[in-house]
Amino acid sequence: MYRTAFLLLAAATPLAANAQTAPAPQANAAAATGTATAAAPTVGATIVDTQGNPVGTIASTDGTNAVVDTGTVKAAVPLSSFGTGPKGPTLAMTKAELEAAAGQGAAQAAAQFQSQLTTGATVYGAGGTSVGTIKTVEGEFVTLTTPKGDARLPKGSFGPGPQGVTIGMTAAQLDAAMAGK
Repeated sequence: MYRTAFLLLAAATPLAANAQTAPAPQANAAAATGTATAAAPTVGATIVDTQGNPVGTIASTDGTNAVVDTGTVKAAVPLSSFGTGPKGPTLAMTKAELEAAAGQGAAQAAAQFQSQLTTGATVYGAGGTSVGTIKTVEGEFVTLTTPKGDARLPKGSFGPGPQGVTIGMTAAQLDAAMAGK
């Protein structure tokens, strides 16, 4: 027997980063414009392409990548891909090219995640500890075997994480949901 649990994870820890990783441009903006690469763009900076057209703004940076918000997508771009031009930080991709690359990256990431959502895969909780293993994947549902029994969850409850398949709650939260608390 298994217990059906519908878990609302919208308020839980996000399962995947909002930003999609865009491939690095073929040549960085400095090479395309002949300018020297300057200091990394800062949060809030407007990014332009090599023709001076707006691409987006820097939403965040982690010291390795900057998340460029085009207004349509947020894409992580390596800091080494930025150069400088007369209008400030420059990227050797147009807004449309960056959005297309981010879309391709999202599709590839989704396909890779779906390939991990298989029978026997370990599932990790928000705290990074194992909460169980996948027993079956049927249509839009996944049956998860935990130490407290089986739980049938919507596929949307699962996402990619640093260790593999992840749910947006801890083992204790999952146990409480299975117990109906």
